[in-house]
Amino acid sequence: IRRPPRSTPKPSSAASDVYKRQELYPDHPNLRGNYAPLRMECDIEDLIIEGEVPKELFGSYYRNGPDPQFPPMGGDYHWFAGDGMIHAFHFENGKISYLNRWAQTSKWKQERKAGRALINSLNPMEPDPEFSFEGEDGTANTNIVFHSGKLLALEEGHKPFELDPLTLESKGAWNYQGKLDSAMTAHPKVDPITGDMIGFSYGFGVNKMSYFVINSKGVLTTFSEFETPYSSMVHDFVVTTKHIIFPVFPLIIDFKLIAEGKSPLAWDAHRASQIGIMPRDGTVKDIKWIESDPCYVFHPMNAYEEEGKIIADMMQFEEAPMFPHLDGSRPDLKKGEARLNRWEIDISSSAGSIKKQYLDESIGEFPRLDERKSMSKHRYGYYASNDGKSPKGVSFNSISSYDFKTGYKDSFTLTEFDAVGEPIFVPKNQNSDEGQGFLIALAYLGKENRSDLMVFDAENISSGPLARAMSVSYTHLTLPTKA
Repeated sequence: IRRPPRSTPKPSSAASDVYKRQELYPDHPNLRGNYAPLRMECDIEDLIIEGEVPKELFGSYYRNGPDPQFPPMGGDYHWFAGDGMIHAFHFENGKISYLNRWAQTSKWKQERKAGRALINSLNPMEPDPEFSFEGEDGTANTNIVFHSGKLLALEEGHKPFELDPLTLESKGAWNYQGKLDSAMTAHPKVDPITGDMIGFSYGFGVNKMSYFVINSKGVLTTFSEFETPYSSMVHDFVVTTKHIIFPVFPLIIDFKLIAEGKSPLAWDAHRASQIGIMPRDGTVKDIKWIESDPCYVFHPMNAYEEEGKIIADMMQFEEAPMFPHLDGSRPDLKKGEARLNRWEIDISSSAGSIKKQYLDESIGEFPRLDERKSMSKHRYGYYASNDGKSPKGVSFNSISSYDFKTGYKDSFTLTEFDAVGEPIFVPKNQNSDEGQGFLIALAYLGKENRSDLMVFDAENISSGPLARAMSVSYTHLTLPTKA
């Protein structure tokens, strides 16, 4: 996004009365340290820079994550339930400005008016009597994309939420002129050749998914629904130049479990994964399901076609983290750690088959690549990893790159008190070779209790950041999601 000449930022209208309230937040692992609520909106015209920001970086970097404006109703909390907080870093002439705003959803507005939380994140169907579901548009807290001139904050249970790309002013839910008849995944895929954005949604407790395509002009051109083998939390998916892969993993959704005093989302280790393969030039009637061992993937890196096979690089868990087993027992912490795994999906036979191979022994998540290679064969990938001690909970203290041709991994590791977010690749220019460019990533510094925006040479990560932009204290990573 090209930014117009700088102007004096206006004070946030929503932040002025935040600290008039003195609520106490519970001592919860996702409400302390790196995950602690920021609870304010602010503007900083010029961040303090250590090092030199490459002049090639001109535009805007966005990220979002959950930031509950009030202590949770009922005293308990889930990481995914906080109000969406959008952060924008604008790059221009070696300088970086910063602003952040809450996504002012219906929930946010109602709770702001009431002065307290009105939804129990662990039991959302029994809200405070003051809460109204009319016009409910989610939390907009998981991912953020810019497509066809619109900045959209995403959360997989609802439609996209639009914001102004310069001021972050909330514009509200966007349904593509009434054509989007479902929620949208938090991770749609944009074809770098056509500009089409491909998305899906999944049914909560029903064996159904939707599939849709939005062209480069922002017009929804395709919308279809199809049956799935069972109801599952399908957080992400994979697209190649020829196929779309819908992974249905055994993190099942069954509301009958509530009557047994259990979570409606549970890991069923005795159920096989079902991987749906659909030709892009076909329809949902052409989906072929391939059965595979139970596992879970929150975030794939990329996929492409080669010699009659689909090659997909995935951050694979042996079982879904953060959710209980079907019998109500706690998840296995070791199995709930993701590692880079290459899938070879053979679609030449009627049954199909999937071979899997781990490529990196280190724990990792939030994979990215040079987006110009999206859906086609890539050489380099980037992700947050854990190459040593790091803060407790879901956290990573290293930025890594992986060369799929040579198997070489390059990393930069912070201290055991620090945590990093998802690394975003930016090419030096549109004609640069794959991998020639910069990585941008946020890092939470535990001892300083602040977050820095780091800029790396993507070809030499281990030498450390070229520049650090020191952001306001308490600008925590919360959920390290795409920008």
